[in-house]
Amino acid sequence: LPLHTYCFERLSCIIQGSVGKVFTYGEVDLISRRVGAGLQKLGIGRGEVVLLLLPNCPEFAFVFLGVSRRGAVATTANPLYTPGEIGKQVCASNARVIVTLASYVEKLSDVDRQNVEVITVDGPPEGCLHISVLMEADEQGLPDVEIRPDDVVALPYSSGTTGLPKGVMLTHRALVSSVAQQVDGENPNLYFRCEDVILCVLPLFHIYSLNSVLLCALRVGAAIVVMQKFEISAMLEVIQRFKVTVAPFVPPIVLAIAKNPTVADYDLSSIRIVMSGAAPLGKDLEDALRARIPNAVFGQGYGMTEAGPVLAMSLAFAKDPFPIKSGACGTVVRNAEMKLLDPETGISLPHNRAGEICIRGPQIMKGYLNDPEATGSTIDKDGWLHTGDVGYIDNEEEIFIVDRVKELIKYKGFQVPPAELEAILVNHPSIADAAVVPRKDEAAGEVPVAFVVRSDGPEISEAEVKQYIAK
Repeated sequence: LPLHTYCFERLSCIIQGSVGKVFTYGEVDLISRRVGAGLQKLGIGRGEVVLLLLPNCPEFAFVFLGVSRRGAVATTANPLYTPGEIGKQVCASNARVIVTLASYVEKLSDVDRQNVEVITVDGPPEGCLHISVLMEADEQGLPDVEIRPDDVVALPYSSGTTGLPKGVMLTHRALVSSVAQQVDGENPNLYFRCEDVILCVLPLFHIYSLNSVLLCALRVGAAIVVMQKFEISAMLEVIQRFKVTVAPFVPPIVLAIAKNPTVADYDLSSIRIVMSGAAPLGKDLEDALRARIPNAVFGQGYGMTEAGPVLAMSLAFAKDPFPIKSGACGTVVRNAEMKLLDPETGISLPHNRAGEICIRGPQIMKGYLNDPEATGSTIDKDGWLHTGDVGYIDNEEEIFIVDRVKELIKYKGFQVPPAELEAILVNHPSIADAAVVPRKDEAAGEVPVAFVVRSDGPEISEAEVKQYIAK
């Protein structure tokens, strides 16, 4: 018997921020069971893959939970991806069903539609099914499925420490462990209450929002206000209207709050916790945010998709909070081990010495899908996941990130692999070679900068290069 059917059944679970529509825990439980039964009718069985190409919406949660009930696997994709990127992920993950919006169907031009069923949450175009085939199925038709802890349930794509995107296999054990590390126990690091109202403006296709917002909120019975996308005035209106108490952000949103003068026109006094993650946040922005929302406790966390995703979390969020240091991203999560290695020698380092951060615990990924070589270079024979990030641990066990040994550019919290941009650039007949490097940017964290070598062919201008890469 699901916990929510007797603990939280009548409590608000998912609130659609744009229209205020509320789904209770009992309704979410029922709808997700129906989705699982609908997937069963479509022939989706244990271990088979469903791709979610959706913005934030209640249907995202319904489908993800229905997929997990079926014993299947959910892979998530950014709706801003190009048709080529989506096609590669569908092919690499062997997805059999895609759930999306009608307006995104044109992005599926590189997908072999003969082998993939497309379901839209709004009016279906020709050749697509409507989500009602899932949401109106008979939940009694959902058979009991033996789900083992090491079965994969989520397959987000990440570039890892280097290179092109790879499928990160997160198991039921990994996600349950990660959620427990954050919100369970006598003094949870992430102290969510069942009376909390948690803002979900960060994209659910990203593991930060999927895990630390949706799944952690479900675990404690809190309400989740879902916003389809970030727009500063709309977000402030939602915070004021629904009296949001927990606000998970990324640095670009913190920057917008710190610098937008309209913030003063809204009542944000209901916020008790502001979390920031996905990219480091400097002291100046921390201070500016505290000035805007003085009643809130603020802190940072540290994670990566392969780690399930949370490695460390600020003790400011704990039930019995501790003072925190500016720039720290907290202490290592419970039931996990962390060590720092000298990047040159591989020797374990003491406190206050910077080295590569390694993590071991039940929450880390099973491996990269169909890529044992990349898995072996990321998780060593003793089970340590090598993050590619450089940091140090001080005498109070707080973690500070100081650098990255990996190539990735972190643009607004998203990973941008230079290799992928370089491959696109050199494909142009007027470009002989290209190198892409990060440049610090106040708004985005980092932006990619390309150094281009012209070929002997037709001349190409800087504006033409920008126009080409934008496509």
